[in-house]
Formats: sequence, structure tokens, C-alpha cells
Amino acid sequence: MTVFRHRFIILNITLASVLGGCGFFYPQEVEFYDPECQIIAKKYVLESVGVSGIGVSCQNEGCLIAMIPAAASAVVSGSIVVVGNVIHWLEKQGRCQRTD
Repeated sequence: MTVFRHRFIILNITLASVLGGCGFFYPQEVEFYDPECQIIAKKYVLESVGVSGIGVSCQNEGCLIAMIPAAASAVVSGSIVVVGNVIHWLEKQGRCQRTD
């Protein structure tokens, strides 16, 4: 894990805790074996972490305010996952050695 990615995750955890959201999402890079191409490929998945121990009471519109950080985190991290997976897919196509 790079230093930048580590700091990005720590920043998201801190912001989610401070803003009182229910949790947040972050992109996680995983490796897997692709038997069709016979290579170890990478992809991003969207992971979630719940923030517990924060006494947020939820009534009517208050619930929506508490979910704003989680929703923003999902949008930003989801965009990172989509772009990252496109890049990994292009790399995989360049390295793929199909045995047709």
C-alpha cells in the first residue's frame, strides 16, 4: 500500500468520524488469477467500514444529514473504482496470452 493511499484512507476515516456519518466506502485493490489469460490480474472493489461509537440520534431529517458523508464517500470512491478497473482491464488486455 502506498503512503498516499494509506493517508487517503486515514483522512477518510477521520472525516467520517468527525462528521458523524454511519460509515464510509473506500477502494480496495485485489489480485486474482485469470485462467483465460493465464495471468495474475488486479481489480478494485468497493469496501465499506462502519463508524461505531458515535452517539448520533436519528430522527426524520437528522438521518439524512448523518448519511451525507457516507454518500459522498460512496460517490468519490465508486468513481475511483470505475476508473481504476478500466485501467486494469486495459493493462490485462495488453498482457493477456489467450490459448485459443
